[in-house]
Amino acid sequence: MRYLLLILLGLTCICPVKAQTDFCSIRNTSFKVGESITLKVFYNLGKMYIGAGEATFNVGLERFANRDVYHIVGDGKTYKAYDWFFKVRDRYETYLDTATMQPLKFVRNVNEGGYKILNNVVFNQAGHQAISTTGTYTVPPCIQDIISSIYYMRNIDFGKYSEGDKIPFNMFLDDQVYNIYIRYLGKEEIKTKFGTFRAIKFKPLLIKGTVFEGGEKMTVWVSDDANKVPLRIESPISVGSVVVDMINFSNLRYPFSSLLKAR
Repeated sequence: MRYLLLILLGLTCICPVKAQTDFCSIRNTSFKVGESITLKVFYNLGKMYIGAGEATFNVGLERFANRDVYHIVGDGKTYKAYDWFFKVRDRYETYLDTATMQPLKFVRNVNEGGYKILNNVVFNQAGHQAISTTGTYTVPPCIQDIISSIYYMRNIDFGKYSEGDKIPFNMFLDDQVYNIYIRYLGKEEIKTKFGTFRAIKFKPLLIKGTVFEGGEKMTVWVSDDANKVPLRIESPISVGSVVVDMINFSNLRYPFSSLLKAR
């Protein structure tokens, strides 16, 4: 789960990125209330792919701070057979303003191998502040959290970009602001555990840490249709590699027209 939710967590390099002309004006055209997507995490150790856990993302509609918000919840857990090695029980929540696609609240409640974090963040977007469990922090305009970032990415108009372009935005996590970008790599067909799809391909620039090596080594594919559903994620990690595949979906906003052949 932590690998899946960190797919967009990266730091920009010092070179310039493409101007953020649409950064604060993006609108939701890709998902709807009631959508549910499940992804399965596989670890590749040598020639073996081991299914280790699943993450499910559900979209609801609520009121928060006198506004209509998408309440998006990401729940992730390892399978019981894998718990002995590294037990994960994670829950991430964002409250996303339906009008602006900017988060108003973020909740992170994770238990990863006995390491627990509970952090609540309320965003004052107009005042450029993030008020978390530990303090108040100054943030850039239109800041995203880690879950809202995924849904922000799904609403990018990739038709505006050429292969190799960097698409930037800002994210707040663990009381820090990260300047994120993804590099657009064009389109191709991809075979997953669910089937064969037409897909949009890109790479996020990852933070170097204990799990990831850093740099543009992770690859992400999303469906080449109006839904832009995450289909596959591949990345080397400190030991072996990880593959994440979409295995189930319901209540998509549009027909799943990028699916060429189901398995």
